[in-house]
Amino acid sequence: MPGAVIEPPGAILKWYVLNSQRQPVPEDIVNLARTRVTTTPLEARGLGFVILHRCDEDFYFLIVCTWRNSNELWQTVLYKDGEAMQSFERFPREAAHKPTFCVWELVPVWHEQQAWLHFLATVRDMRAAQAWLLDVYTGPA
Repeated sequence: MPGAVIEPPGAILKWYVLNSQRQPVPEDIVNLARTRVTTTPLEARGLGFVILHRCDEDFYFLIVCTWRNSNELWQTVLYKDGEAMQSFERFPREAAHKPTFCVWELVPVWHEQQAWLHFLATVRDMRAAQAWLLDVYTGPA
């Protein structure tokens, strides 16, 4: 489900919440995630999107993605694992072969890829950026 656009310093991000129908993301977790993205400096700059994904009972990924160099999708991955964690923290990714997106996260990613391709084919002015911002996915994953 899409949510209200979020604007951390230097970025404009579409907002998606991904969960099973039987386990929606609690509002306090959504607020915690939005606060983390807007108040903690991230390297994310420009236009992009965020996916807040409830993976299990109380494990969440917070994936911040921005488009760079016209055609590259960059990401910052944060997570929260239950009550033991008070906030979202950077997900450890030291291994050479790193995880990217799960099959469910790929649904909004695919939509965003298509929306970005459409944006790249425009004159890339404010009107085109506004149209891109309004082009969000709603539906099953």
